[in-house]
Amino acid sequence: MRLISTLTRALCGAGFALPAWALDLALPVDCTLGETCYIQQYFDHDPSAAWGDFTCGTLAYDGHDGTDFAVPTRAAMESGVAVLASAAGTVAGIRDGVEDFAPKVDGKECGNGVVIDHGGGWQTQYCHMRMGSVRVKVGDAVDQGTPLGLIGQSGMAEFPHVHLAVRKDGVEVDPFAPSTSNTCDMSRADVARDDLWGPQITYQAGGIIGAGFATAVPEFEAIKSGLSSPASLPAASPALVLWVYLFGAKAGDAMVFEISGPAGRIMAERVVIEKNQALLFRAVGRKMRATGWPEGAYAGTARLMRGASELGSTAVTLTITP
Repeated sequence: MRLISTLTRALCGAGFALPAWALDLALPVDCTLGETCYIQQYFDHDPSAAWGDFTCGTLAYDGHDGTDFAVPTRAAMESGVAVLASAAGTVAGIRDGVEDFAPKVDGKECGNGVVIDHGGGWQTQYCHMRMGSVRVKVGDAVDQGTPLGLIGQSGMAEFPHVHLAVRKDGVEVDPFAPSTSNTCDMSRADVARDDLWGPQITYQAGGIIGAGFATAVPEFEAIKSGLSSPASLPAASPALVLWVYLFGAKAGDAMVFEISGPAGRIMAERVVIEKNQALLFRAVGRKMRATGWPEGAYAGTARLMRGASELGSTAVTLTITP
């Protein structure tokens, strides 16, 4: 990765034309980006010990050589989300039998995975698939969109996802910016894109993964596992808490919360994020008054703000019953 970053910077600086890439990729997951899945981490373009994605944003980590397509919770993973071949080719390698959620094993950081050869020096690799789900074998011919297995959390993985690595002649390439390591403007709609994607994928700098009501601040592990928001709570509930699950937050971002009920607004609060975090949650709430919560309909809203820009918003509802 460091070699291609240095090489492409030199070529672009010398005035060479960008190459016409001979590989068109499709989404490697059977999901809808921004709804049932999202991109947690991109390829690291920063040659130093720091990191930066292709927009010079922070959705990467040092040395990350691929793109992580994630589902929001373990419950979503366990429902079964297919990993798909991003392009047609021949299966060149597979691994299965690595347990999900188990400690990392040296030499098996990819966990369960598949490698596809697309010809012309191009390969794609799909990592962290669910144990026992790989459904292709070496030598199989696959089409773009052929199911390869299921998203999992095997190998060196802290959340359920598939890590897509793209290689040309053995060198890792960022499918969002294969020609250059300095592409800070490439997330803008008015900038010409140089990427490997057939259907264009919109960059999302951070967002809201999930939200819900609860009677106390929940444990983070419960949220990551797939904590749901109740449809109703009793009037005697000790507290009314609104929680939000986020990705890609930066220091200085703010969560803007509001809870309203039958009598109007219960609370409005702005919570500032203090440090960069890949995955996090925040929660606000109020304790029950002596008379209990008024019966009826309640609503909670939350917005993730970066300066004056809204990165994501969500709304949840609840009914208070006797």
